[in-house]
Formats: sequence, C-alpha cells, structure tokens
Amino acid sequence: MAKVSLAKGIYWVGAIDWELRDFHGYHTPRGTTYNSYLIVDEKIALVDTVKAPFFEEMLERIKEIVDPGKIDYIIANHVEIDHSGSLPMMVKEAGRAKVVSTQKGKEGLERYYAADWPSLVVKTGDKIELGKNSLEFIEAPMLHWPDSMFTYVGEEELLLPNDGFGQHLATTGRFDDEAEEAMEEAARYYANILMPFSSLITRMLKKIGEMNLKIKMIAPSHGVIWRSDPSRIIEAYTKWAAGETGEKILVIYDTMWESTAIMARAILKGIMDEGGEAKLLHIRHSEWSDIIKEVLDARIVLVGSPTLHNGLFPPVAGFLTYLKGLKSKGKIGAAFGSYGWSGGAVQKVNEELKAAGMEVIEPGLSFRFRPDKGELDRGHEFGRELAGRVKTR
Repeated sequence: MAKVSLAKGIYWVGAIDWELRDFHGYHTPRGTTYNSYLIVDEKIALVDTVKAPFFEEMLERIKEIVDPGKIDYIIANHVEIDHSGSLPMMVKEAGRAKVVSTQKGKEGLERYYAADWPSLVVKTGDKIELGKNSLEFIEAPMLHWPDSMFTYVGEEELLLPNDGFGQHLATTGRFDDEAEEAMEEAARYYANILMPFSSLITRMLKKIGEMNLKIKMIAPSHGVIWRSDPSRIIEAYTKWAAGETGEKILVIYDTMWESTAIMARAILKGIMDEGGEAKLLHIRHSEWSDIIKEVLDARIVLVGSPTLHNGLFPPVAGFLTYLKGLKSKGKIGAAFGSYGWSGGAVQKVNEELKAAGMEVIEPGLSFRFRPDKGELDRGHEFGRELAGRVKTR
C-alpha cells in the first residue's frame, strides 16, 4: 500500500483486519482497522498502536517513513488491547520514546503489561510541542473507558479521538469519501459501544465547542478517516447522543411454536396498514448488533417472547440483557407473547424494558397457546395505535 498522508508530515500507519467477524460479541461483517498515526516533525510522535497480531504490519509502514528508534512520544489514547496490544513491542523498537497517557491510562497500562516505561501523564489542555505542530490533549473519561482521551493537532485542525467517531470497517480506502458504508457502520458502532455513554458524549461535544477547536478532519482508531465533511459525523453523534428518533417501530421477537410469531406479524400488519414505518426482527435469525443499530433511531420497541418456566424464552432473555446494558434514550417499549399453562414472559419483558430506560406501555399483549381471531384483531389494532402514536407526538 502507498503511504497514506493526512497532512504534511502526518501519516496513517495502522493495520487492516479483513477477517474480523466478532468484536467482544459485536458482529463485524465488514472487518475493521486498527488505526495508528505518525506525526513527523522536529520531534516525532506515534498516536496509538495496533492489536498485537498486526504489529509487524504497523512497523513496516512506520519504517517506510522514519527509523522507529527516532520516535520521541507514543500517545496511548486508550488502554484497550486492540489499541495497546502492540505497545510493549513498539516501546522496545522506539527505545527512547515516552508513553503519553492520562493518569488512569498509565495505571491501566501498568496493570496490563507490568511494565515500567518512560511515561508522561497529561490532563485536558496540556500540550506537547513537536516543532511546527503541537499535540493538545482532552480527557474523555468513559468514552468508553475511564482512561480514554483525545489528541488534537491544532495546526492541522485534526482530531484524533481514538474510539470516538469510529466504525468497524475494513476497506482499501482510508477516507470517508472512499467508503460509502462509513455512516452505516458508524451508526452500528455508536449503538453497540457508545450508546450507554450518550450523556457523556453530549458533554464532550459541548466541551469541544467551548474549547473553540476547529476540526477539518477526524481520524478515529477504527475505520475510515472523516475528511470530506467531518461536521456530518459530529451532527450524527449530536443527534444520537440526544436520543433523537424517527417514526420507526421495531417488532422484535422469538418464538417456540410460532404463536408469538403469528402475533408479531399481526402487529406488524397493523402498523403497516396505518402507514407506519416498521421492521420485523427475529432474535435468533438476526445479529444482535444489527438489531441494536435499528434500535438507535427507533421510537417504539416491541419485544415478543413465549413463556418458558414462568419466565422468558432464553434467547429473548439474553437479548434483553444486552439491550438493557446499552441504556437507550427517548424510546417507548411494549411487550407481547404467548403462554401455555402459566404466564410470566410479558411481565418480565416489561421489567427489562423499564430497566433499559424505556417508557413502557402496560400491560402488553398476552395470550394462551395460539392467538385466536379476536386476539389477532387486538394485535392488529395495537399496531395501528402505535403507528398513530408516533405520527402525532
């Protein structure tokens, strides 16, 4: 691959992981990248490293530009090992370099690697002068680990936010105008990784505004670099963090003997007959991370489950545990499901949706064995009511 330049003296030297399909439980159908950036000035800085198996790929790119032994600083924006996994090897190659991180970052790196490297702890507003360029640091705790920080190159109006604004996307192009899937994957990434921290993201975006940082380019540590119009992804984050939704209604379900599936389709038909926007998603036939991406901008989330042992069907229980941890904002939830000799699933779904931060329509639709015509008519009407509700809000 030819050298990838972001600006004069600033290069992408990361690695492309074409084969990754699972990122700690998050489905990654398009692979990912581990982005590392080399800034060559009077002093030289490497911003973030890569996952350990890709160290040689990163090192080869660095060697095409400079002798690694001349690197003065290695910036560790985030401790997680997809970014720091090759740090021990890079420190050895660089020799004299100082590892720059937040205090929490220093503690995390020492815990992971039991190493006593030359280090420099920085806080928001601290700067390192490289020559023509300088690095300014912005602490970003819980975006998405306590140690996280952003690095800003003011002279080039370049923001290096590590996991902020990222996507799991492997492409031959390194920039957003070379990858039409970038925004779709950014939404999937936000929904599955950053959604629980939406309030903190709103605060961080406000802080960046208060610092009057001009941003011409955003270079995250996964996926492509936003150069064509970085305001596009900033505006998307602003919307997602605020919990803004469209009129979309999701009907998410699983089923044992098709009874819950029959009701799911009746509700869906009611939504469609009212002219509503809806999607039908089977929990075992869809990747959970894909469902969560749909949740991101949905207004209403219906979840259907058959009753098993007085409680939830296990696949539904697992999905709701995942959903609950993501703490989505501004959504309405509702439950439906079948039972045999005793109920329980609908009540449990309601409890989990409440725990996920949703306003829940109670009691939901519960029916014994297979729904009869009257119950299906009620499901159809429920769908119509929900479609009308999102249109009149």
